[in-house]
Amino acid sequence: MSSTELPGPSVAAAPVPRVSTVRVADGEKLRSVTLPGLTLNIRARPPARSGLPPALYVHGLGGSSQNWSALMPLLDEYVDGEALDLPGFGDSPPPDDGNYSVTAHARACIRLLDASGRGPVHIIGNSMGGAVVTRVAAVRPDLVRTLTLVSPALPELRVQRTAVPTALLAVPGIASLFARLSKDWTAEERTRGVMGLCYGDPAMVTPETFAHAVEEMERRLELPYFWDAMTRSARGIVDAYTLGGQHGLWRQAERVLAPTLLVYGGRDQLVSYRMARRAAAAFRDSRLLTLPDAGHVAMMEYPEAVAGAFRELLDDCGRS
Repeated sequence: MSSTELPGPSVAAAPVPRVSTVRVADGEKLRSVTLPGLTLNIRARPPARSGLPPALYVHGLGGSSQNWSALMPLLDEYVDGEALDLPGFGDSPPPDDGNYSVTAHARACIRLLDASGRGPVHIIGNSMGGAVVTRVAAVRPDLVRTLTLVSPALPELRVQRTAVPTALLAVPGIASLFARLSKDWTAEERTRGVMGLCYGDPAMVTPETFAHAVEEMERRLELPYFWDAMTRSARGIVDAYTLGGQHGLWRQAERVLAPTLLVYGGRDQLVSYRMARRAAAAFRDSRLLTLPDAGHVAMMEYPEAVAGAFRELLDDCGRS
């Protein structure tokens, strides 16, 4: 084990049940990649032409590769993009070792890139995925061409009040208590709650998008490991916030060499808008896109704006 990796619990993976099929948008294809102790579901769009540089999209806590379905088609003329479901999320089963730490998720990304030979890639992460890919870029700079972070979950001294319930998932027993208290909630009620927390303006969600989200929520609730993956990953974020030294996320942000695009929403209830300035100072080669009306998932709320900023990043890197 290298100095960049942390030990994790060894837990035998439970058998994956048969549940309803995950949604695939027009133009997308799914495949599975099996690695020792790990199986990852990959969502991809065929690039507009051959020879485009590769990109990897990494979702946040409670999300999946579907979170990138609005952004990916806007970039398929610029990158050969793939979005993965992190272990225990989307259509990826739990990891055999039961480790959902930020380091374990980063290790999964690294192993995928090493196995595929696609690196270096343009890597894009949201929320928890932003923390994950920051760690990837810091410890394996050879794998990262550029880094794009949408509301990255980097440590905050003063956590927003609206983010406290999510952080409480990390407390032992809270997730099981919440599961019992919310057992009578419908998938629609749960979905409205999630969108109310993640979107700057939930009213902008179309009926079709809402229906797809409800369908995905129903599918996830059929998975017996759903709450375990949520709880352990939330605990992994909290643990990552408390790490110091070379494992500290802000210290690793300072080590990132790749040109970095930072995207922050003014109505984000989970990652404070005020963290944008600190992030811009921490990443040595960074640019900042602020979207005053966006919430926590700007790539779903304002995909055109995020795509435009990403294309400018590619153009500038191509000229340098």
